[in-house]
Amino acid sequence: MAMQERMCRRLAVLATGLLVALWLPAPDARGQQRSGPPLDAAAMRAIEQASASVLGLRVRAVDDARSARTLGLEREGSGVVIGPDGLVLTIGYLILEAQSLSLLTEDGRSLPARVVAYDLASGLGLVQPLVPLPMDPVRLGPPPAAGSGEPVVVASGGLQGEVSLARLVSRRPFSGYWEYHLDEALFTTPARQDHSGAALFNARGELVGVGSLVVGDAEGTGPVGSLGNLFVPTALLPPILSELRQHGRSRASRRAWLGLNCSEIDGAVVVLRTSSEGPAEQAGLRPGDRIVAIDGVGVASLAALWKALWSGGPPERAVRLQVQRQGLAQDVIVQAIDRASTLRQAEGI
Repeated sequence: MAMQERMCRRLAVLATGLLVALWLPAPDARGQQRSGPPLDAAAMRAIEQASASVLGLRVRAVDDARSARTLGLEREGSGVVIGPDGLVLTIGYLILEAQSLSLLTEDGRSLPARVVAYDLASGLGLVQPLVPLPMDPVRLGPPPAAGSGEPVVVASGGLQGEVSLARLVSRRPFSGYWEYHLDEALFTTPARQDHSGAALFNARGELVGVGSLVVGDAEGTGPVGSLGNLFVPTALLPPILSELRQHGRSRASRRAWLGLNCSEIDGAVVVLRTSSEGPAEQAGLRPGDRIVAIDGVGVASLAALWKALWSGGPPERAVRLQVQRQGLAQDVIVQAIDRASTLRQAEGI
């Protein structure tokens, strides 16, 4: 009974949001109100059915996890069933260095599961339940055009899971400070705090993205920021799915790693911090260093730095960084490594 009441409440919230979307359509580039496509009862049923396949995810990382400093040992988020065998798609950082994990249903059940893959390149993660799941898989699909006025839906899972309306306001490249880059990411508003692994559905109930971050510049234009969420596109999954199932990561994830956190400041790439005992720290890089070039290639953006690093040769190699430190130029040689070699694994794996 509680589960039925919860589903009815979620449907009522969704219906209210969709009605709001029709009465208050998104403005176009000139600031004029624009009507989105009509949403009929079939679309609402498709979205409700899809959101029923979203689960909560509870993870405990290994005690000596290197990722505990930024992610903690106890993590919670969401995942969505995408395979007939119950395969669950989530955001990769939730399951990084996991010791144990459980999938949480709407009615409060906790189901054991195991990690299938963590893909460094895309940021996606796969989880396999160890018992049959009582829901059907969702279909993957394309996102609408950014700013089209077509609403999208964000759904989180578990006992506290929620479904809400959102707008896709931007589709553009994204470079993370932690040696991460997407050629295209999906940005939505308004912001959801339960974004980790949350499902992003189009109006047909197809899964188009997996929740990753809260960002302050969702729209990506103008001097004033807009609070929203970044979603990793599910279009990245089909080409690498077999690799993830077989090897636990894609070929693109085997690439050089320096252990750097950087930011773009005044048109320069500046070191924020280095990972403890990582290659950059061991080479003597310091917060405040400005990275001017890598292996002789000039860089002025995070995207340029990360792409030059990954395309410059095998993961394990000497990388030459030209840096400016307190106004003085110097070369720093960093012995890059494969990031996977630094990750802790659960006992017995």
